[in-house]
Amino acid sequence: MKGIFSPKHKLRNPQSELFGGEIVESFEIPQRAEHVLQEFNKRNIGEVIEPIDFGVEPLLKIHDSKYLDFLESCHRDWELAGNTGDASALSWSSNTMDNSSTPNDIDAKLGYYCLSADTFICKGTWEAAKESANVALTGANLIINEEYSAFSMCRPPGHHAPRDRFGGYCFINNAAVAAQYMIDNGSSKIAILDVDFHHCNGTQSIFYDRSDIMVCSLHGNPDEAFPYFSGFKNETGKGPGKGYNFNYPMPPNTDYFEWQKALLSALELINKFAPNKLIVSLGSDTFKNDPISFFKLESEDFFDYGSKISNLKIPTLFVMEGGYAIDDIGINMINVIEGFET
Repeated sequence: MKGIFSPKHKLRNPQSELFGGEIVESFEIPQRAEHVLQEFNKRNIGEVIEPIDFGVEPLLKIHDSKYLDFLESCHRDWELAGNTGDASALSWSSNTMDNSSTPNDIDAKLGYYCLSADTFICKGTWEAAKESANVALTGANLIINEEYSAFSMCRPPGHHAPRDRFGGYCFINNAAVAAQYMIDNGSSKIAILDVDFHHCNGTQSIFYDRSDIMVCSLHGNPDEAFPYFSGFKNETGKGPGKGYNFNYPMPPNTDYFEWQKALLSALELINKFAPNKLIVSLGSDTFKNDPISFFKLESEDFFDYGSKISNLKIPTLFVMEGGYAIDDIGINMINVIEGFET
């Protein structure tokens, strides 16, 4: 299996975030990707390549053009307004008035495009997010060109980003961009399996009315876990997409014995769907020691579920999402990859 990695992820290096009512050091830091790369190389999984630059055209297939313009100019506009540090939202759009105009003021734009207060925009965020999408697209391109599997070591992650919002450390939805690229290049059906602890609200919303891209998500119960307002069992798609979205919310302290039941159910649905390609949104924050999650998976469980995914025998792209137990992220992520390859 080839890995795709770019050192440009380090351009995004946020100094802080809002957590538990306090400004704390950010959980989503460059060391996450570096530990994953180190473990990938340590175990000799395969060749690591740098991404191709695909430009913005594939991003526009998924994201609103004004939103992408905002990401590109945000931190520059923030500094031009006399601010220092990382850009953060102060006031959110209430959506109570019928006003479709996009604001001009940078503080207003931040509130307009932000879905959660945890995520600040530091200098280099646009460049890192765009490169993260390139990492995913390069992996998708490998799969299209007959590679059986690939691992896109994306940072920042993407699955919380809908068409025109950022939050949950996500700016561009890497998995969604990769899935659409596969569709545009000859695949008729794609399945996305999201095994991150947090629900893939962005991915779900993007494909909610489509029948060519199935989304299955295993995650913490949104009654008790971010992003809170989506990820319930009754969200099964709409219109042509009805019956192509499946959520598996689970309670605090869920261990692997229970978690794998949801995985096996999702894998059965994917097998029946019979996609041409599979994208796994791979988060390791289901690990028992993750600081912002509440599942209880052990490190060896990641190897086992990687093996279970491989039983589908579908060309598979792994796209890195969350995981914040820094000392263990590389071990757990690569356990999945090695389990799949074994």
